[in-house]
Amino acid sequence: MKLDKKTFKMILSLAVLVILFAWLISNAGMVLGFIKRVMTILSPLFMGLVVAFLMNIVLRPLEKLWKKLEPKKRGKALHAKLMRPVCIVLSLLVIFGVIFAVIFIVVPEISKTVMSFVDKLPEYSEKIEKQWNEISDTLAKYAVAFPEIDLDADEIVRKVTNFATKHGPGFLSSTIGFTTNIVSSVAKFFISIVFAVYILAQKEHFGIWSKKFLAAMFRPRRANSIFSFCSLVNRSFTSFVTGQCTEAVILGSLCFLGMVILKMPYAPVISVLVGFMSLIPIFGAWIATIVGVLLIALDSPMLAVWFVVFILVLQQFEGNLIYPKVVGKSVGLPALFVLLAVTVGGSAFGILGMLVAVPTMSVIYTVVKTGIENRLQAKGITDEIY
Repeated sequence: MKLDKKTFKMILSLAVLVILFAWLISNAGMVLGFIKRVMTILSPLFMGLVVAFLMNIVLRPLEKLWKKLEPKKRGKALHAKLMRPVCIVLSLLVIFGVIFAVIFIVVPEISKTVMSFVDKLPEYSEKIEKQWNEISDTLAKYAVAFPEIDLDADEIVRKVTNFATKHGPGFLSSTIGFTTNIVSSVAKFFISIVFAVYILAQKEHFGIWSKKFLAAMFRPRRANSIFSFCSLVNRSFTSFVTGQCTEAVILGSLCFLGMVILKMPYAPVISVLVGFMSLIPIFGAWIATIVGVLLIALDSPMLAVWFVVFILVLQQFEGNLIYPKVVGKSVGLPALFVLLAVTVGGSAFGILGMLVAVPTMSVIYTVVKTGIENRLQAKGITDEIY
């Protein structure tokens, strides 16, 4: 090998990379700590990007509607100037309005349920025991034996009191620490809202700057490929969020319709909670079901059992039919790939994996599909051959 200037630069670059890699490995703890500190400092910015992305989903249709309301004669310049700030404010009001509406509908009912549950604990335990005995007597006719239960309300109250006395101080200190974390998180969240507003207010400028940066750093063909890929990722994740919200509305509506048909109490509150919590994979459905059971069980424990059966059937219907069709169609992904993405993403990375698996699979599917079509076209193979 001839040792010219180009070869010497390549060897020197490799040597620097090897030394740098060895240093990173030997000081992995310090490097990870530094990265963690930087990520903590920049977390409001990252959160602001996420909030801006979610707000932009609401902002774009609002701006389209604003343009349709443009005056024909006077005030066009003022109308155009007011479009962005007014639509950003409306986007914030829509998003936080939905969140606060759900909170103010559901939380008071949960609080009322907890208080009623404590007050009616003796009556409630007697009712459960009576219902259990009735079921046992009915099944005994078919030679099915149920274990007997004996619920002592006073004993339950005593155990709850002893638990609170024993673990109260530790719970209090944990609560104080949890409250401190909440205050810190709320402060970061409001800072991220400020970042999001600035990003959305200047989003066109950020887009132009990004294109210039890619054009300056890469060759034109490579820059166009990167920009097209980023646009594809943005479309896939936007479509996914839109599909998730649509699916939540459908699920909540079906839950309300089913509860009304089955004459179950608290249908509006529980349906809103089921639809809203369906945005959270796995745990959301269980939380909504538990709250619904607590609400209904105060009126009728047997209806609460039927509610669980109804929710299980609804979840199967939603998971196997509605979710793949609605979310899969919104991201342009076949239903089979949606189920595969949710299964693999949840198994590998838990809740976060389930959230990003479908749009990620959509990006991979589109890239592979486009690559295959380009190769077939280059070889002169068309659909007519098949």
